[in-house]
Amino acid sequence: MTTTLTKVGDAAPEAAASGGSGPKTRRGKDKPEVRIGLGLKARFRRDKSLIFMTLPAVLLLGLFAYVPIMGNIVAFQDYSPFVGIANSPWVGLDNFARVLSDANFWVAVKNTLVITAFQLIFFFPIPIILAILLNSLVRPALRATIQAIVYLPHFFSWVLVVAVFQQILGGAGLLNQQLLANGWQGMDIMTNPDTFLFLITSQSIWKDAGWGMIVFLAALNAIDPSQYEAAAVDGAGRWKRMWHVTLPGLRPVIILLLILRLGDSLSVGFEQLILQRDAVGAGASEVLDTFVYFTGVQNGDWSYAAAAGLIKGVVSLALILGANKVAHLFGEAGVYSKK
Repeated sequence: MTTTLTKVGDAAPEAAASGGSGPKTRRGKDKPEVRIGLGLKARFRRDKSLIFMTLPAVLLLGLFAYVPIMGNIVAFQDYSPFVGIANSPWVGLDNFARVLSDANFWVAVKNTLVITAFQLIFFFPIPIILAILLNSLVRPALRATIQAIVYLPHFFSWVLVVAVFQQILGGAGLLNQQLLANGWQGMDIMTNPDTFLFLITSQSIWKDAGWGMIVFLAALNAIDPSQYEAAAVDGAGRWKRMWHVTLPGLRPVIILLLILRLGDSLSVGFEQLILQRDAVGAGASEVLDTFVYFTGVQNGDWSYAAAAGLIKGVVSLALILGANKVAHLFGEAGVYSKK
């Protein structure tokens, strides 16, 4: 049984508003009120329909998200699938030492961080800009049409996206044919390591910018219209209203998504990159996910790949905690609120 102490005057309006229902209270004259909370069985009877409704989702989450975490134990073993986890010998931190001394691992780390930083600057603001521009349209029919067209590529697979870019920017693509037809020297952007960073960023923008725009459109709809009206009465133009009303209203969502993006920064698109790895070479396209795949799956060095993946997970967690701390310094809740 849990009890909380509240003032007498604070509990009276609450009891009147609820019509006498809710947790029972005991109160003496000129004494603090003692609120008696519901027990575990009473709460279960009250919420059992909601518990049973969410139980399948919780079981699936535990089965496919949390149970596999126990497999990280192979990072501390010389694991062989032929003998299993129980019979594989323990090697301690030897696999982590091998990973940190591998030059190919650091090449993958460098490529991952470069791609993440580049996309954070040139890709992350695009959905925000699209949402603000689309929200400024007056006609709802035109707005809905443009929104459907912009986020349609999100439903395309990366195989189709890469194929579309190949038909446009490849050696026999539309752009190259037009250049050759007009006397210019042709180019094959799809196999050029120097332009690979721009290529994958443009692919990500075309595929996912429209889908990310939906979150910011929902945040824009939550802004009180009276704030725009008050700003207009005070003489603020369109740009000042955007700067002083729209962007502050989007700031909590922007910070939250930025934190989540930083936490996922070491995963920069496995399928997108592995499809184009052979065309540009591992020096330009090798990232942590592809490094773990080729090391662990293709070479069969499961413990080595598990150690690399575990290092990636720890660094991602540190990035989330650090970014969330910065959000608290700016007065935002972030992923979780500080106590």
